[in-house]
Amino acid sequence: MSIPIIAAEAPAGEGESAALKDVQHYMRPGLLQLSSLPPLSLYVHLPWCLKKCPYCDFNSHEARSGAEGLPEARYLDALMADLEAALPLIWGRTVHSIFIGGGTPSLFSPQSIDRLLGDLRARLRLEADCEITLEANPGTFEKDRFRGYRAAGVTRLSIGVQSFDDRFLQALGRVHDRAQALAAVEEARDAFDTFNLDIMYALPGQGMADLEQDLRTALSLSPPHISIYHLTIEPNTYFAKYPPVVPEDDTAYAMLDRITEMTGAAGLQRYEVSAYARSGHASAHNTNYWQFGDYLGIGAGAHSKLSFAHRIVRQVRLRDPRRYMDGALTGRAIAQDADVRRADLPFEYMLNALRLREGFTLQQFMERTGLPLTAIARGLAEAERKGLLTQDAGHVRPTERGFDFLSDLQELFLAD
Repeated sequence: MSIPIIAAEAPAGEGESAALKDVQHYMRPGLLQLSSLPPLSLYVHLPWCLKKCPYCDFNSHEARSGAEGLPEARYLDALMADLEAALPLIWGRTVHSIFIGGGTPSLFSPQSIDRLLGDLRARLRLEADCEITLEANPGTFEKDRFRGYRAAGVTRLSIGVQSFDDRFLQALGRVHDRAQALAAVEEARDAFDTFNLDIMYALPGQGMADLEQDLRTALSLSPPHISIYHLTIEPNTYFAKYPPVVPEDDTAYAMLDRITEMTGAAGLQRYEVSAYARSGHASAHNTNYWQFGDYLGIGAGAHSKLSFAHRIVRQVRLRDPRRYMDGALTGRAIAQDADVRRADLPFEYMLNALRLREGFTLQQFMERTGLPLTAIARGLAEAERKGLLTQDAGHVRPTERGFDFLSDLQELFLAD
């Protein structure tokens, strides 16, 4: 999942929460002029995993065993309290997609997911064809569990396979093996019309032949969508403290070229830097992120980006699950709440929109940021001069070079 950067004031301490603000606070006059509001999505964070992976910097926590287990019912109560407190900020707006992420949401029972979705439908206006995605990991389901999620109303499954090779699964600290990964994909294929496979490359000890074999296995399962990510060593992870030996940059670039060749030959088009899909199977939820749409995030550590007539606001919920539950149930779930600085909006927009093969229109930039085109004119001219993007009839697209050097392209829009 693509998470845009946070441009916010200093956060409250993890034991604290930010005071709730009246909706009039967000509607007051400001520096932006948004003529309309973008599409709205909902993100729901379920933060528990069986085991913390050594590369993971997401807000995830190992589930306790025994009687304490997963506090599913209390957490669902907290989510609804959190949502109800936020409803005035999105009143009257339609939700176009829902993404249930983690953590490992498939640790929650189909009955809990059924309750969650029923509670959401009772409080929100959902688009008739609302895409509802659930993240699931192999090794956390028994037979027919995925069918239970489908019966609950989930329309799309995203499976965290990462690799089909036991050597690399072990190196990544995954709790499943190749056989479980294959079984999970088979079950997803039987239960869902569309699903996604998460795959990683440039893994410790991985060579080109290893990558090709992994990808051949993935493509043989005919997935409608694959998200393929370069393993990165994130701060505050086990891998940051004990870095593994990973392929050199030149090898990783060659791997990416091979990924694009193999997925293209299999009928999947690269519509975003890390996303490949068959026609009609692109992720609506992630596309809304990349198009700088709005999203309300509920759950421990969840992020929100919400637009109003004169400002764009980012919020972050309390990270620790138990503090979050205590806070949400007493109306104090928010840890950070601040306007995005006007000067930061061009970079924030480009950080997302330039990940898309189709880019964006100048009209959309103005609508989504409330800024005039003069705010990005210099960056566009410099990027075009460097061959990183093209402009045609008000449409801006990254070139192949821009895709390959995306960070360099995005940095041209940083505030001075």
